[in-house]
Amino acid sequence: MASDYPEVSLLVGGEQRTGGGRVTQPVVNPATEEVLGELPHATDKDLDDALERAEKGFHTWRAVAPMERNRIMKRAADILRERQEDIARVATMEEGKSLTETRIEVNMSADILEWYGEEGRRAYGRVLQPPASGMRMTVRKEPVGPVAALAPWNFPLGNPARKLGAALGAGCSCVLKPAEETPASALAIANALIEAGVPDGVISVVFGVPGEVAEKLITSPVIQKISFTGSIPIGKELMALAAKGAKRTTMELGGHAPVLVFDDVDVDSVLDQSVASKFRNAGQVCVSPTRFYVHDKIFDEFVDGFTKRAKQMKVGNGLEEGVQMGPLAHERRLEAMDRILEDVTQCGGTVHTGGEAMDGAGYFYAPTVISDLPNTARAMNEEPFGPIALINRFSDTEAVFAEANRLPYGLAAYGFSNSSKITTMMGDKLEAGMIGVNTYRISVPESPFGGVKESGHGSEEGMEGLEACLVTKFVSEA
Repeated sequence: MASDYPEVSLLVGGEQRTGGGRVTQPVVNPATEEVLGELPHATDKDLDDALERAEKGFHTWRAVAPMERNRIMKRAADILRERQEDIARVATMEEGKSLTETRIEVNMSADILEWYGEEGRRAYGRVLQPPASGMRMTVRKEPVGPVAALAPWNFPLGNPARKLGAALGAGCSCVLKPAEETPASALAIANALIEAGVPDGVISVVFGVPGEVAEKLITSPVIQKISFTGSIPIGKELMALAAKGAKRTTMELGGHAPVLVFDDVDVDSVLDQSVASKFRNAGQVCVSPTRFYVHDKIFDEFVDGFTKRAKQMKVGNGLEEGVQMGPLAHERRLEAMDRILEDVTQCGGTVHTGGEAMDGAGYFYAPTVISDLPNTARAMNEEPFGPIALINRFSDTEAVFAEANRLPYGLAAYGFSNSSKITTMMGDKLEAGMIGVNTYRISVPESPFGGVKESGHGSEEGMEGLEACLVTKFVSEA
């Protein structure tokens, strides 16, 4: 066990629970394969208690004035910032990404909590003009009720912050089931909120077999809203469960982001941005740029530059300063990369660098650049979710937009050009919930984060994220 890794536990309505004969599973550092600690799974009683306390906690929290809720969430944000280094180290140990990335993620999480606390003060309704004198008509916004939130491991701090922030900002309680691979990171967010003054019962954090916990939470009559971030197949299963209770859902599912690079750009500038964004968190990012479509006039230069930069990336344990890319999160991702590369070879794609796991301990996979891959290849149709860049050429503008929109996914899309006509087309024609034009920065707390088509529905962050946790009530008085 790692001496500098915190003890992890269940958090049931503010009460820490561990031991008691509960099933446990190891938490593993993906850079060293060292066991960091043992994570307890929730029993049926733990889940029942979490749901019961969420129901009671909802009535407590919704009665707290929005101004006071804001103060508490701002205090929690300050706690995260004060402990940035310690929390960042824990997140890197659990998930593998570099300290540079987890430090940014701590601040991002703090900003999200602070913003949701502020936005919760602006859950406005409105007064309507009545059809007759002596009447009053109002539209009110009220918290939907207890929320079940399910978060993945790739942003071990940011994902829990988004889900807890939206629920608490709206006045809801929340039962959070984070990834079992990254429990201490999620607990750091929840504990900051509890330390800041969130009452007992409002927040629970539970772990266990994902499908079993999800079904228990979603089918409970206590839960009124579900928020899920994860794969498209699992998202569809959870939507079907939620539909049985006619429960509202926010689904942030997978993507396969296209990048259109036209021949009028500064190639080196686009390459610097693209390589950094592609290999961020070893490509384990739902909005990661993946399918690069590069104009034929600059294609060779772009591929050569991408390959050169990929080869120069410093890959290693994220705790070491200067590391640019850490390991994949677990051994299953290595196996997934191998399957993709085997198919690439069969389909005739050109591998310019990478394409294999790296020697030694840890789940490291070399930054990989592939070109001229046909649409029949698996990687061109399924999200790789790893450090793999796919680069194909184009010469026809209309055709490349059609190619970018070919898949049933629509989470993020990007485009680079100095032509105002082309950049306008990017905003108009690309079918995605988030579009970056000459930038890969598409997420701030104030902006909606979500996709279209099979990439999900609803949004996290922005006023849309708060709205997802509110119901609209119309009151007519005579």
